[in-house]
Amino acid sequence: MTLAAARKSLRAQADPKRAVTSRIFFKNCADDVFIGVSAPKMRVVSKAYWELPFSAVRTLMHSKVHEERSLAHAILVHKFRKGDEADQKRVFDFYLKNRAAIHEWDGVDDSAPYIVGLYLMERSKALLHKMIKSRNMWDRRIALVATWTMIRKGHIADTLKLAAQVLDDTEDLIHKATGWMLREVGKKDLAALKAFLRKYHARLPRAALRYAIERFPKAERLRYLKGLF
Repeated sequence: MTLAAARKSLRAQADPKRAVTSRIFFKNCADDVFIGVSAPKMRVVSKAYWELPFSAVRTLMHSKVHEERSLAHAILVHKFRKGDEADQKRVFDFYLKNRAAIHEWDGVDDSAPYIVGLYLMERSKALLHKMIKSRNMWDRRIALVATWTMIRKGHIADTLKLAAQVLDDTEDLIHKATGWMLREVGKKDLAALKAFLRKYHARLPRAALRYAIERFPKAERLRYLKGLF
């Protein structure tokens, strides 16, 4: 169970053609190297190497190879799922300590809900309310997306409070994350989503609004987009 073996296994799943097309989905990692590993194949490798030492996972998190960073996140998710409470705290603390290595949306989305969200499910959400005020865009996205796991369990209050704090955010990836989480809130409590939209419609970024109302009937979506509701 070595770092070299994990890297070798990952490259065995590489697809040069996929590597070329993968890059177009990302705009914040121009210096990254893409090798083209699909999500299903990534899961196979991560399951085989989930016991990799934290020191090796840290190296992967700081790699220039995009898929190596993805592998690190997948391994951490496995470690969290398979661990007891003490193990989970170790993964959570490790993730937060090394989160500066994250600099693309998938790095947040494939890890924050399953580590931060799960760990804080029955704990104080103060950390999320601190991170949402961070100057670092990825911290703000972690705070928002981490609540996805909570929403699934019916806990929507923190998501709505966090979303209200980024209404004036200038980053498109925060707008999209906000809208995405609001859409998920709507799946659990449509009335709560509509109340939020009535209160904040004028300030809600267009991309966030579009994501939030994505599941609404077409005629209703058009009314919201025109502010007629």
